[in-house]
Amino acid sequence: MQATDGVVSPGERAPVRVNMDRWRAGLPPEAWPDTLPASGELWRRDVFVVADAYRAGSASPRQLLTAVLVWAYGPIGYGPWRAARSLGADPGGKRLAYALEEVSAPAPDEEALRTAYRRFGDPDQARLPWLGPGLFTKVLYFVGYRRGVGGVQPLILDRVVASQLPAEAGVGRRNGWSSEEWLAYLRWAAEQARARGVEPDAVEMAVVPDR
Repeated sequence: MQATDGVVSPGERAPVRVNMDRWRAGLPPEAWPDTLPASGELWRRDVFVVADAYRAGSASPRQLLTAVLVWAYGPIGYGPWRAARSLGADPGGKRLAYALEEVSAPAPDEEALRTAYRRFGDPDQARLPWLGPGLFTKVLYFVGYRRGVGGVQPLILDRVVASQLPAEAGVGRRNGWSSEEWLAYLRWAAEQARARGVEPDAVEMAVVPDR
């Protein structure tokens, strides 16, 4: 089953509200995904649409990154500036495509997730400016999540999530997490999801219910 289902993701309380005109004006025209809602109300499902298109070959890596960063930064004033710097460091999208190669498969396993995480953090492979784990795990989530499958799924790990996780989730720091810490968190979330009968990303959303 694909990640998108045309409805709000269970656990998602509200859309991110952004000034689409301001964002679009600050980024390269070819990096803008036209499927983003002009209303400026951006749900996770809207980003999943771009991620699905990326895996199908009808959206570029840069369009994917734009969609994720618009959702991630939302109304934060420096968002477009930082996003433009991230995009500018990979004008052809090759570094992004390389980082996402393993998680674009129909059913990425833990080794694929580990590889993608490490590539995003390696300056010799795919690391981009202003794209640390708090943001690139969002990219991995949207590209690699498979709704309805269960088990270990890529999830967002940023400072807000990390600060609210229990010790048993295996995340010991507020930032700069290793790939193994991320995977420990994913395994913990998978077990929580199984026990509660929910999706793994609903576990992530429940960790920070007010966001």
